[in-house]
Order: sequence, then structure tokens, then C-alpha cells
Amino acid sequence: MEDLVIADDPALAPAFWLDRPVFVTGATGLLGSNLCAALVDAGADVIALVRDEVARTRFADLGLHQRVTVVRGALEDDALLTRTVNEYAVDTVFHLGAQTIVGTANRHPRSTFEANVRGTWNVFEAVRAVRTVTRVIFASSDKAYGSHEVLPYAEDAPLRGEHPYDVSKSAADLIAQSYAKSFALPVTITRCGNLFGEGDLNFNRIVPGTIRDVLRGRNPVIRSDGTPIRDYFYVQDAVLAYCALARAMEGQSHRGEAFNFSLEQQVSVLELVAMILEILGAETLRPDVRAEASNEIARQYLSAQKARNLLQWSPRFSLREGLVRTISWYRERLART
Repeated sequence: MEDLVIADDPALAPAFWLDRPVFVTGATGLLGSNLCAALVDAGADVIALVRDEVARTRFADLGLHQRVTVVRGALEDDALLTRTVNEYAVDTVFHLGAQTIVGTANRHPRSTFEANVRGTWNVFEAVRAVRTVTRVIFASSDKAYGSHEVLPYAEDAPLRGEHPYDVSKSAADLIAQSYAKSFALPVTITRCGNLFGEGDLNFNRIVPGTIRDVLRGRNPVIRSDGTPIRDYFYVQDAVLAYCALARAMEGQSHRGEAFNFSLEQQVSVLELVAMILEILGAETLRPDVRAEASNEIARQYLSAQKARNLLQWSPRFSLREGLVRTISWYRERLART
């Protein structure tokens, strides 16, 4: 079991998490696997929804199959979700499960809408039916905002996604707000930038794809034209943000509210790739800019002022520190394959 530096953070204090039944959807994903590991280390009783058994995931690397209760199934199975919340007397839900790949959504939007929209109301219906749950943290996205001229996004900006993935997150976000306001469900919403970090094996994403290319001695491939501006947010900071928000949700505190979490650092794709090349000492390699990406927003970045003011939250890692830690993980991982 690898040492998790964040384990000493107050957001993960065992006094709060010890023996608490926590249901995590999307448990084998980048955020889900790291969150499950942190919660188990804090003493929580974690129930993990796992759809597909995929080899060589971080969930498997961390031995989480032996440390959590695994429920096999999909978000589209409403009966399964209700049974799980009921039988395990779930107290806290982290609803992270979603189809998160923009290209997949463009190729086959129906499956994305089924998982992201229908799956979200299924989770909330399970919570509404059982009523043991004291808090639900729903993972929306900066993509839910759509394209805006005025940036950075604040939480009161309209949700107006246009492309399939963005629309799925806008719709699910509004559904979360509806359940909080119409049925008094204890739901809060997170909107983060592009997550990166240990355990992301989707090499179509810019951070893992670039790191793998460089470690293999190849010019890193950029599918866009390199100019899109994004927030990049280290996954361990995201784990701490989610846990801090959960702890702040005593009673009905922050019900129906959204919180942006961000480094508040705007970086173009080309700038991010250049930083990775510099950290790896591979400045002689040159990005292979293909300009073939479609249905992407040109400029997206967030204000995290609300989280800083109301939750006294701040990121623990800089972008460079997160990349250094991430690169170290990939270097070790790829050396074994």
C-alpha cells in the first residue's frame, strides 16, 4: 500500500469518517479510486459501485477490492442503487460515476446521456426513497457552464452546455439542484477543472498521453490546435476538496449549492505540454499538433473564491507539484509494462 501524503489532512480526520457508511459511484475512476483509498485509510466503511472489471486500474493496484464492499452494476439500474443505499444504510454518497470522455460522447451521445443524466436521477431517487443519507456530493464539471465570454466562471453563471458531454453535465447539475430544492435532499454540487494525477490510464487525455509519449521518447500528440485554455486540478487536491465539503454539510448546510474547486491558474494545452517536457528534461521533443479535436470549448477556467471564503479551502499542491508527483507515478508504472 503506497503512502498517501494527504492522509494527515483535517478533511480526512478519522473522528468524522470512522465507521461511516459511504457509497461511491464511479469508484474505479481517477477520482473515485483515490477517494476510496483516502476514505478507507480514514476508517470509513466504503461501498463502491463498479460497472466493469478492468485490469490494471489504480483501484486494483491499491488493493481496494479487499478493502471495500464492491457492488457490481451500472448507474442505469435504479433497483440496484436503491437496494445498495438501503441494505448498507448509507450515510454519505459521493456520486462521481459518469461517462467522462468527450470523444466517446461525440461518437455515441445516447450512452453518455443514459449514464450521466438518467444515472444521476436514479441515484437521487434511491436517496429519496431510503432516507438514511445525510449528505450527497454530486460531481458536476466546469463543462456544465458551456461557453461564456465572461470568465472565470462563478457558481451563479448560467449552465448552458451545447455539445453532448457538456449538455449531459448541465442537465445532471440542474437535476441535482432540483432534488435539493424540491425534495430537500441534502445535495451539494462540485464543479472542477480537468483532473489529472495518479491512476489515470485513459491516455487520450492530455496529461497521461503526454507523459507516456515523452517517457517512450516520442513527440507528444496534441489533438487540438494547442490553444484551448483550461483549469488543471490535481486529483489529491480534489479528494481533499470533496471530503472538506462533505464535512461542511452538517444538517442542511449548503443544500443545493455548487462549489467550484480550482487552482485558479489558466493554462493552454501547449503551455501544459511544455511544462511536462521541462520537468522530464525532454525539451528536444516537439509537440505533434494535429488540430483534429471537435466540439470543444476554447476557454474555460474557474473562480474558487466561494470555496475559499465559505469552506476555508485552498489547494495543497501547485500545478507543478501535482505534475511532478504524477510523472513519478507514471514513470514507475510504465517501467513495469
